[in-house]
Amino acid sequence: MFTIIGVIVLLAWSCGSNTDQNSVSENAVVQEADGTLALDMDEATCYSDNVNPASNTAEWNVVVSKPGTFRVWLSSATKDTTKLSYSNSVKLSLLDKFLEVIPVCDKVVLNSGKVSLPYYRADSYMGSLYISEPGEYSIQVISEKVLSKEAELSEDMATDDTRLMSVILTPLSR
Repeated sequence: MFTIIGVIVLLAWSCGSNTDQNSVSENAVVQEADGTLALDMDEATCYSDNVNPASNTAEWNVVVSKPGTFRVWLSSATKDTTKLSYSNSVKLSLLDKFLEVIPVCDKVVLNSGKVSLPYYRADSYMGSLYISEPGEYSIQVISEKVLSKEAELSEDMATDDTRLMSVILTPLSR
């Protein structure tokens, strides 16, 4: 009888413990229920280079529970949807996978709660990435439009026509 109770307690304890959650980094972005990974600039660790702004970097730790192929979109706030005014290409890296593009407006998102006039939200397609296994990953974006919170506060945002707001990875459906 004691052995049966011990086995039940052991099973209940082992099924209830989740070691993966304990090893997840603090501030990691967790994949949404629909499989989307929404990486807001406000949640990124940013590094700014005043000498060479094209090397400014934003980094996120993400937790992928549903691996697969993802479309990668850059979301910008802009005053002019016909010219996003990125001076250099934007680079994204995940493990050994790299995407690089000079952003253009592929779609305008109306009624976005994240931007207000005179800005509009413009999304730019970067390409697709395949993530083969669940786990925690680091995603980096390099662009002159990446600004640390301190740099963003000191910049005259009134003269900046375009700001990088987020990176969105949407799963491809079969």
